Amino acid sequence: MSTPFPFTAVVGQDDLRLALLLNAVSPAVGGVLVRGEKGTAKSTAVRALSALLPEVDVVAGCRFSCDPGSPDPACPDGPHEPGAYESRAARMVELPVGASEDRLVGALDIERALAEGVKAFEPGLLAGAHRGILYVDEVNLLHDHLVDLLLDAAAMGASYVEREGVSVRHAARFLLVGTMNPEEGELRPQLLDRFGLTVEVAASREPDQRVEVVRRRLAYDDDPAGFAARWAGEESAVRARIAAARELLPRVRLGDGALRQIAATCAAFEVDGMRADIVMARTATALAAWAGRTDVLAEDVRQAALLALPHRRRRNPFDAPGLDEDKLDETLQEFGGGQDDDPDPGPDGPGGGGGPAPEDGGPHGGDTAARPEAGDDGGEPQPSGAGAGERSPARASEPFRTKALSVPGIGEGAAGRRSRARTEHGRTTGARRPRGTLTKLHLAATVLAAAPHQRARGRSGPGLVVRRDDLRQAAREGREGNLVLFVVDASGSMAARQRMGAVKGAVLSLLLDAYQRRDKVGLVTFRGRDAEVALPPTSSVDAAAARLESLPTGGRTPLAAGLLRAHEVLRVERLRDPARRALVVVVTDGRATGGQEPVALAGRAARLFAAEGTACVVVDCESGPVRLGLAGRLAGELGGTAVTLDELRADSIAGLVRDVQGAQGTSRRAA
Repeated sequence: MSTPFPFTAVVGQDDLRLALLLNAVSPAVGGVLVRGEKGTAKSTAVRALSALLPEVDVVAGCRFSCDPGSPDPACPDGPHEPGAYESRAARMVELPVGASEDRLVGALDIERALAEGVKAFEPGLLAGAHRGILYVDEVNLLHDHLVDLLLDAAAMGASYVEREGVSVRHAARFLLVGTMNPEEGELRPQLLDRFGLTVEVAASREPDQRVEVVRRRLAYDDDPAGFAARWAGEESAVRARIAAARELLPRVRLGDGALRQIAATCAAFEVDGMRADIVMARTATALAAWAGRTDVLAEDVRQAALLALPHRRRRNPFDAPGLDEDKLDETLQEFGGGQDDDPDPGPDGPGGGGGPAPEDGGPHGGDTAARPEAGDDGGEPQPSGAGAGERSPARASEPFRTKALSVPGIGEGAAGRRSRARTEHGRTTGARRPRGTLTKLHLAATVLAAAPHQRARGRSGPGLVVRRDDLRQAAREGREGNLVLFVVDASGSMAARQRMGAVKGAVLSLLLDAYQRRDKVGLVTFRGRDAEVALPPTSSVDAAAARLESLPTGGRTPLAAGLLRAHEVLRVERLRDPARRALVVVVTDGRATGGQEPVALAGRAARLFAAEGTACVVVDCESGPVRLGLAGRLAGELGGTAVTLDELRADSIAGLVRDVQGAQGTSRRAA
């Protein structure tokens, strides 16, 4: 077994260490979500925590870690007789992002259950994490069906496995710890609220601190055991302090004054429900116990708010997590009149610190329809550089709720909530022979397959003789996530006629919808001499909103370059995720400038999409009394349909895409 990096050797990251230690003192706090950029010791600190947790007593031989003092009466390995028990270290179980449902909740032997009536059950990760830590790295990338199972287990403290009338239940109470990089997408609100505390981490910008991080990491890599031995004293001290705080915790008094501050703070920040109040109360109590006190101070309430509220006050995904600390201080001061008088501040002061750590710190034309080589904004000619005529970024219009966007046909992409797809989860549409491990039994098809062979198999009693060849897997249809790629004209003409605000609002609206439906959305813009990927395909609403807010406009209209860049983005994405289907939305008036025959070049680029069968729609931004109809011509080259900007604003871009895609699907079937 490899030697973990010592917890006390993690440089800096005080908030992260404190949040983890508070959960070690009081598991009822509810776990930690660690948000931050890559390479900030998130996983290192979490893995190191398990070595500090006190040992647990378990029933000898029980695969489900039953407490010998109060064994689970429904334990699949029970009933347990009083007597033999053993002590072992608390476990930290890691849940891989790509884990199967069987790996998480356990697997039931369906063949033995049908043929012998025996509940042969192999425990999953939830059973292994009982009375320990369940750690999910990149928790924001976890599939929806696994998130649903985690939510159920966290809410009920138990895991249920039910298949065709055969059920197994076992206790599953665990400390949930997750890490994530917000640039890779956000968490569903239901799972976000299940984490008691949240911490934002970032690498230090101080050279001395960064040097110390590198020095310690290199020393650990050279000799893990020797490095751990040098920190054994600090590790032992923190372990003893955790045990002392656990013993003190039941005697900590949460006075009416502190409770009033907690309630007032949660009300002031308009958090939903009452879970925030409860988590704050438990966190403040744990802070007092960690500091060696028996009374909760206002400083404990303040620190608890900073840890428990940032991820709960977000009204929508565009809101950045965090708290207004001035408002927090005003609320605590206003409702601090009932605070208890001068209790003993304890050995470490009000905050309690993050455990002993010696140092602070942290562990990329010739075409007749083409316009002249001018600025495309109806004004004076502009220089021809990429930044020529650049204007201040337009503010996005208010996001709106979009209609359901779906791609025709049945795909096999990543699980989501958008288009029809063949999945492991959803409604049953038929049966097939299993490919590998049986995961979803189709009972009727299995019985029909086994029934003709009962006499040949010597059946003499009421039981059905089932062989593995009889088993049938249920074929299911669910929903997949798609990639919606916007190709947006950001030239001077778009800025002059104030179209970019509406375009940005539409993209933000679809990003919000994508957040809810687990889609990917990308943005390619073209202006000046070239095109750029302003937003690589992502599900991160925070990153998308920031990129769109600062999107510049101005210069010429290299339409062909925009289409070719979009085609390249799709090519790369197909290599990364070949099962995810794409939809291209081109926002333009169809005009093009720059080079020889720019409109003809754009037509040739558009025909690449048509040849590959990529679904496309053109949002026509042309305005004024004279219309050239170039956007409609471009839509024909793409094999898609054109809609006007007015229709975009009235019905929302998602509704238009849905209608266009339905029409395309009908025409393809007719052909």
